[in-house]
Amino acid sequence: MPRPLLNVLPVVLPPWLTHALRAQRGPVPWNAVLRGTLAAGPLLVVAVLVGREPLGVMAALGAMFAGINDRPGSRRTAVPRIGVPGLAGAAGIAVGTYAGEGLGAAPLTLTLTALGLLAGAVSAVGPVASGAGTQLLVAAAIGAGMPLPEPGWQRALFFLAGTGWLIVLRLALPTPGALANDFRFDGERAGVAGVYDAIADLLAAVGGEQAAGRRAALTAALDHAQDALAGPRLRRYASSAAERRLRAQYAAALPLAEAATALAWAGEALPARTARGPRRLAVAVRTGEPCGPLPAPARTVPGLRALDDALLHAAETFDRGGPQPRKASGGHPLGLGAERTAHKGLHLRPLRARALLRTVTGTGGREYGLRVALCYGAAVAVAQALHHVHWYWLPATAVFLVKPDLGPLVSRVMNRAAGTVLGALVFAGFAAVLPRPEGLVALVAVSGALIPVATRHFAAQTAVVTVLVLALVMVGGEPEASWSRIGETLLACAIVLVVGHLPAPGQRGGNVRARLTAATDAAHAYLTHVLSGVDGGADGVAGGGTDRGAADDRATRWALRREAYRTLAEARAAIDRSAAELPTLARHTAGTDEVAATLERLVDTTTACAVHLDDTGRLTPRHTERLAVLLDELVDRREGAGLRIA
Repeated sequence: MPRPLLNVLPVVLPPWLTHALRAQRGPVPWNAVLRGTLAAGPLLVVAVLVGREPLGVMAALGAMFAGINDRPGSRRTAVPRIGVPGLAGAAGIAVGTYAGEGLGAAPLTLTLTALGLLAGAVSAVGPVASGAGTQLLVAAAIGAGMPLPEPGWQRALFFLAGTGWLIVLRLALPTPGALANDFRFDGERAGVAGVYDAIADLLAAVGGEQAAGRRAALTAALDHAQDALAGPRLRRYASSAAERRLRAQYAAALPLAEAATALAWAGEALPARTARGPRRLAVAVRTGEPCGPLPAPARTVPGLRALDDALLHAAETFDRGGPQPRKASGGHPLGLGAERTAHKGLHLRPLRARALLRTVTGTGGREYGLRVALCYGAAVAVAQALHHVHWYWLPATAVFLVKPDLGPLVSRVMNRAAGTVLGALVFAGFAAVLPRPEGLVALVAVSGALIPVATRHFAAQTAVVTVLVLALVMVGGEPEASWSRIGETLLACAIVLVVGHLPAPGQRGGNVRARLTAATDAAHAYLTHVLSGVDGGADGVAGGGTDRGAADDRATRWALRREAYRTLAEARAAIDRSAAELPTLARHTAGTDEVAATLERLVDTTTACAVHLDDTGRLTPRHTERLAVLLDELVDRREGAGLRIA
């Protein structure tokens, strides 16, 4: 029987099309689904009952945007991730309302274009800033164009109230199955357990083809846990026994991750029992039960000896239930460094205003701001010229399409168009049969519940949000607008495709190059610190061999290692997004993926050197030769990609 044609002739799709078809996978986040159900729908019910539908629409919009930003993680990190964009959205509502009431078409276009330049530049700072910039621009367009009788300050206040309501739900509702432990820290607990699972996965893959992917997964797990534990707090240090225990368990995972990375660099397959220890530690984090005896690896090479020491320290930490005084740490640099990390903080350097300003005004920020301002301003100008009653949909749609950090441009355009058409058709069918306003309110509640699931693919998210927004518009007293929504979305897609591919002054790919430069600086800082301990003895302590010097050395090394891998992951994500653009844009970052790959090998080699220095106090010719080759290769790769050499 002949095989299918697709199995005989493999189909090779271009990157921009492959990205458009890619969807995230994972279990259904039922807790987020519950929050989505209780967010916009109940707010709208209250507004309908008291006869203030327009303000209910504003509150529901705030809850909807908050639901889009309601991602997995700890409760503490959810507050800025949802609240900061919510504050920006409220400001956008107020600015847009007063600008729309007091300015003509031309001044309004210029004002919103300048706002797009600012929001786009700020978006280069990071994900939270990007969410804030997006909500600022979308809300400004809604405030300027949505015909509501209430003044701007009331609209902004109720928009912010919708955001605050979802934050309350996020903080108050426990995660299903998390009531056995302190449910306030279920996000932190899941993050730390994920680190130990990722370490076990890497150890199981050592010597195989999946080792590189598992090392990247370990970096992602460490980033997630680090963010979950280092979120905003009222006090500088952990204020509860549960949080102190989790911070100590995270700190105990750092030497394990270091040893696992060194073993992966060596490339020699390990016995299956090597991964069982970290796996048992992951179970202990999730359940709160003792980890029990851990199988010890054979101490035949420096990496395995480091792994054995790290497992012993982790077992002691889990048995003690948290960080202990210095005497309980035994005076070993590993224990002292973990204690310092758990007590003093999880990040090497906190964010500073000057560093943020450099990011906003740097090449990445300027490119972000210029592209967003051009597309947003062009959409506002076209919408003003058309004099359509729902003109604000055009610039609001353009914002979601043009933001460079939200995905490749052509991928988002394709998914936005498909999702809008599907959502508008679905809503038109429901609007023809549902009673008003009860049926529309129910449709808003159902759509809010589906948002956490639909975020796995941009087309699905667009379809759900389209249904929700069209229902809100009708509840607010406006006529059904499915067909105009399709037309304006397709027009916004055309504007963004044209304006987004226009030649721009300066060098394109500024965000990729800025992140790659930051990753290079972090890798060099990590390498310099590790090599400073070559003559520091068997423990590699450059600070004179004292307990305090040992603790500072280990804690600083782990922080530098985390920063190197984190900045590399951010650079790799930006490179992957750029590579999935159309060739006219992708060519501006050609060769940067090779620079990132060389940097990854350099940081892996540096980690292997650190572990070997701890064991013997000196490097082997293999280590030194590999470092020399990678440093020379990095210079060549950077020159080939057009990056400046420091």
